[in-house]
Amino acid sequence: MMLANRTWTRLPLFVLAEISMIVAATCGAFLLRFEFEIPEFYTRHLVVALVVWLIAKLAAFSWLHLERLALRFFSLGDLIRLACANILGSTMGAVLIVIIAPSGFPRSIYLSDLLLCMLFTCAGFLAKRLLGETLPNRKEGTGRPALIYGAGRAGVRLHAELRQNPALRYSVLGFIDDDPHILKVVMQGTRVLGSGEDLSVLASQLGVKEVLIATPGATAEQTMRILGHCQRAHVRFRTITGLGEMLEDKPITSRIRDVDVCDLLSRQPVDLDRELIRQKIQGEVVMVTGAAGSIGSELCRQLAAFRPAAIVAFELSETPLFHLEQEMKAQFPDVPLLREIGNIQNVRRLSAAIGAHRPSIIYHAAAYKHVPIMESDVIEAVFNNVCGTYNVIRAAREFGVEEFVLISSDKAVRPTSVMGATKRICELLVRSMPKNSTRYVAVRFGNVLGSNGSVIPIFKQQIQNGGPVKVTHPDMQRYFMTIPEAAQLVLQAAAMGNGGEIFVLDMGSQVKIVDIARKLILLSGLVPEVDIQIEYTGVRHGEKLYEELNLDDEENIATQHRKIKTFIDKSPPTRRIFQRIEQLEYFCEARDKFAVMNLICDLVPEYVPSEHAMHLAAPAGRAAQSNYPPMAAAKGAGS
Repeated sequence: MMLANRTWTRLPLFVLAEISMIVAATCGAFLLRFEFEIPEFYTRHLVVALVVWLIAKLAAFSWLHLERLALRFFSLGDLIRLACANILGSTMGAVLIVIIAPSGFPRSIYLSDLLLCMLFTCAGFLAKRLLGETLPNRKEGTGRPALIYGAGRAGVRLHAELRQNPALRYSVLGFIDDDPHILKVVMQGTRVLGSGEDLSVLASQLGVKEVLIATPGATAEQTMRILGHCQRAHVRFRTITGLGEMLEDKPITSRIRDVDVCDLLSRQPVDLDRELIRQKIQGEVVMVTGAAGSIGSELCRQLAAFRPAAIVAFELSETPLFHLEQEMKAQFPDVPLLREIGNIQNVRRLSAAIGAHRPSIIYHAAAYKHVPIMESDVIEAVFNNVCGTYNVIRAAREFGVEEFVLISSDKAVRPTSVMGATKRICELLVRSMPKNSTRYVAVRFGNVLGSNGSVIPIFKQQIQNGGPVKVTHPDMQRYFMTIPEAAQLVLQAAAMGNGGEIFVLDMGSQVKIVDIARKLILLSGLVPEVDIQIEYTGVRHGEKLYEELNLDDEENIATQHRKIKTFIDKSPPTRRIFQRIEQLEYFCEARDKFAVMNLICDLVPEYVPSEHAMHLAAPAGRAAQSNYPPMAAAKGAGS
């Protein structure tokens, strides 16, 4: 509304300027034709030309919406649009003049008028931009002194917008760039003062306390080098978002933010087959379990962009669900978010929610994921992760859900933790489901940066408290990806599924946890091992030094997406898995940890339990084996 009001407010002035330039062009064409002495005979021709070309050109300019051009950012594309408007207006006017003008109209006027009108209008638009850049909205030197690191397109555009935006208190004193060929070059009246190596001296000489990093295409290594220069110069640093945000209609100043650890992990943007995903989701009701969690909430955001008929948010915690609902209403008001409070351990509640909304796709993100905690409570881990997943699968089959997508983990591969073992059982369950109207697929990926319980917020809090930053082991390493990337690839993998697959996301190379700790300390403006100490606490129960992506008997198959692979298990499906899961449920209800651990080891032979989990599961005097109770034939999904 504000933009519309601003457009209408300046419209009369804009039209007046257009009329002036059109009249000047037509009169100028006649003056040039007759060497600045227009004969009286041609006065009638001039009047007709003025009236016709005013009407035709104003109509052409309005039709091409020239009044909406942002003159402060007048570009080559706008210049082409302006030229097209001139050609269209001149052509329409010429046709009318041929029809209604008195005989003897000079033919050279047509071309002269077009050239002059194009010259005047282009000069007027460019003059407005030049005045805007040379006479900014606030006095120079009134803002915080700053340098822009990067004299490329992004840096130059950032500099121009900073001079125009009165809300941002920056006074740019120069550029820094590591390209020696542009040293001392002047960009928009501001000089490239030196390279990153010169930053310390320049910051001291100029009194600069802040550097704006405008290198959206920089690699993680290049970004770390830039941060190192800023660290040695004792200046604050901020950055702009990546290449995906470098669009002409988005002010770059609105993208200034603090440097994040995600900028330092060499994660490339995800290319989605959006049409394939849209075909699956648009107009459909979709359901997300664990909807208010890190992955679940991001799935809701990503799903909303594809315009489903509704999103059913199934969640146990009401406060995070309330916050998610408020966010979705603000960002996606046209996509209904249907709240459903409930626990996946309650099959009746699940059936009621699924039966009421009849979703076509279920994304199952609800799970206990914290490895050390699950090591100490195998009953709750199994009851929630395994039995809860079984409940969702049974309800999905009962109500004819077209697709069930399990969010799995790389910890399911040769698990050494209870959590990893439960995820592996869920994968086996998905793989063993009979082929029917419902397709069951699993998506396996590693740690997610910034998710609840991840190392990033823990390290940030430890740094804020003055340290030490606690790392379990100097060689501990993990696969990492961002929350949006994980959610996008889940949608992409699910859209490609035919049933029974385990999709594995490409997470690049594993990253050492201690390297993340060091980078976070640097991002805080501190020096690792000097300002903040790093302390090694030892490997926790159930943890491995590194994770794996696939088992030895899983065949790696490429898909049409470069970042997604399918792993096909060559071993036959576990036909007794449904009976075993019902036995697990029985023993969980009986709180029989020993029997539960035996069943997990039976279902996942490659599972290597931690001594801690085995100790808690085997009270003194307990026999080495547990006798399973007599079980009726498996029911539900296994029948």
